[in-house]
Amino acid sequence: MIAQLTVGRVLTKAIEKEIESQHLYRDLSRKMTNEAAKDAFQQLSQEELEHENLLRKYLGGELKDGALPRGQVLDYKIAEYFDPPEISPVMKFKDVFLLAANREKASHEFYLSLAGVHPSGAVKRLLEQLAAQELGHKQRVEFLYTETAFPQTDGG
Repeated sequence: MIAQLTVGRVLTKAIEKEIESQHLYRDLSRKMTNEAAKDAFQQLSQEELEHENLLRKYLGGELKDGALPRGQVLDYKIAEYFDPPEISPVMKFKDVFLLAANREKASHEFYLSLAGVHPSGAVKRLLEQLAAQELGHKQRVEFLYTETAFPQTDGG
């Protein structure tokens, strides 16, 4: 099962990437014989450390103004930008995820609209919970879409 993409998870991953970049640039600066290149990589390593420190402050709750809660689920909004592909027996893997994301988006919107016409109470809460779960499903398949459509490179 894929965990939901939350602000906290994104910040943690971003911190890891900043640390990786620091190490890469520090190692490259040690290997350079050209002083300008050596200085440039040292400066880049220092800037990545500053980025790490800022992200740690955000993650630790030290930055308050405009900050999102750590547990807030993020929505890639891929289904909003790409039309669903046609179903076929030879669909590309990424298109299967895009199709699923569009279906989950439609289900999310359906439950939200249905909840919107109900008065406060158990049924409305149930429909809102279903809408939230469908949004979580959408996020999961959009994550899988991004992993197949936009694979990571060693360059970050």
